[in-house]
Amino acid sequence: MGAAILLFTVFLTCSGAVTESGGGGTFIVRVHPDAKPSVFPTHEHWYESSLRSVSGGGGGVRVIRSYSAAFHGFSARLSAGDAARLEKLHGVLAVIPEQVRRLHTTRSPEFLGLKTGDNAGLLKESDFGSDLVIGVLDTGIWPERESFDDRDLGPPPAKWKGGCVAGDDFPAGLCNRKLIGARYFCDGYEASNGKMNRSSEFRSPRDSDGHGTHTASIAAGRYVFPASTMGYAAGVAAGMAPKARLAAYKVCWNAGCYDSDILAAFDAAVADGVDVISLSVGGVVVPYHLDAIAIAAFGALEAGIFVSASAGNGGPGGLTVTNVAPWVTTVGAGTIDRDFPADVRLGDGRTVYGVSVYSGPELAHDKLYPLIYAGSEGSDGYSSSLCLEGSLDPKLVAGKIVLCDRGINSRAAKGEVVKKAGGIGMILANGIFDGEGLVADCHVLPATAVGASAGDAIRRYIQSAAKSKSPAKATIIFRGTRLNVTPAPVVASFSARGPNPETPEILKPDLVAPGLNILAAWPDNVGPSGIPSDKRRTEFNILSGTSMACPHVSGLGALLKAAHPDWSPAAI
Repeated sequence: MGAAILLFTVFLTCSGAVTESGGGGTFIVRVHPDAKPSVFPTHEHWYESSLRSVSGGGGGVRVIRSYSAAFHGFSARLSAGDAARLEKLHGVLAVIPEQVRRLHTTRSPEFLGLKTGDNAGLLKESDFGSDLVIGVLDTGIWPERESFDDRDLGPPPAKWKGGCVAGDDFPAGLCNRKLIGARYFCDGYEASNGKMNRSSEFRSPRDSDGHGTHTASIAAGRYVFPASTMGYAAGVAAGMAPKARLAAYKVCWNAGCYDSDILAAFDAAVADGVDVISLSVGGVVVPYHLDAIAIAAFGALEAGIFVSASAGNGGPGGLTVTNVAPWVTTVGAGTIDRDFPADVRLGDGRTVYGVSVYSGPELAHDKLYPLIYAGSEGSDGYSSSLCLEGSLDPKLVAGKIVLCDRGINSRAAKGEVVKKAGGIGMILANGIFDGEGLVADCHVLPATAVGASAGDAIRRYIQSAAKSKSPAKATIIFRGTRLNVTPAPVVASFSARGPNPETPEILKPDLVAPGLNILAAWPDNVGPSGIPSDKRRTEFNILSGTSMACPHVSGLGALLKAAHPDWSPAAI
């Protein structure tokens, strides 16, 4: 038999002390499943004995979870010395340091050619994916959203073995005929960070971030009308496979997405009977035999499950693509034929193109306001140029539009910094590595994003105005939603690029899907900007990233599998 992997999570004694210096942490242990000595009645007994043998027989470590569906394996929190000794034991093939992965944060069905009125086509041929189950490994789900309504759906597929796990603010009864499964996995997270702060995140499948709700509804959200984000992108919202069933596996928490939790979710998803796994997280590329996600995805593939994963947001530089295993469909991000123009009108008469999703009191179109560059007006040039927290002097910023550079803190957070300092608007300029690709954000004040060359032009205008003793001025003009933008699709600037750093002869990403300015469902406890101080609420939000592209392919994969039950994951 081929090698599989075996996983468990272990805790040290309550002191948390590591017995040998350096390199301690959580490790994924890969074993040969047939190597278990017959003296042990179960694999779990074998794992526990192996741990005792490398840790001197003490009881400071214990198995938290074992795995048997997608792989055989365990995760353990070990010292570097214990890990090295464990790797030498009979039957152990590899000891892999755990990675902490990060999230790769409605018009798209029509843009992709999925039209509900057609008498023939993939939607009708697959009955909108009604007998397929998509497992979404992410930050959880907000089940009350209309995108997850189960109207007119029959019972779950007979093969389904999953369940709805109750937890904080998530009774088991929240699942329905649409959301047929919900689980959460936090052993790895808590092994590294201690018990979670349940005042800031839910110890349950409930989403406290928004990312998981958004991706799940892209893959399989029901038709919802009217849908918009504060008036932007108004229309009908729908996922790729509107009748497909959803199973939410919460693996991402405030501190990240831990390999041991992701592997637990893969194991549960395979055992539950999902048809598709959608994973919008990623980390550092390592050899396949040391990549926990690659190994788990291979186990899912062997069970006939189609796995799609996001390519990462490290573009436009080369060799930035992640999730590159050949048996995973790696999805980059492209544009669709819609954008949200928000132009800058300068005091010298020029108009600079920008984008934004801002709904609130606007700046006057027929009036110009004082304009400054934050890098020239703060406590120090670097932190103020980036509009970092506490870097702007209210005496210099109040009543002005502020030009900020991208980097370090989030784009929306920069707007909050400007607003707290008394600024009335913000222009967010790409850096040289960001290029000309623009992402529209839900800002907390009048703000727009401009490309790198436009940012340079605005800085030159500010410098020129200062030399001529006439203050620089500007205003921002929000133009709403624009459709039929050409050309489209275009690869998004942030979308990670190849070549494949692990196997250059295998092209990655495999394809691009809509990932720029995508409207999808949003939870009720998070403002559209994602900033804690943002008290606005919206049923839908507009986000960008390969995280948004991946579930498009997951939903399409479900439609293809429903229309062609005999197709393998590779054929899909």
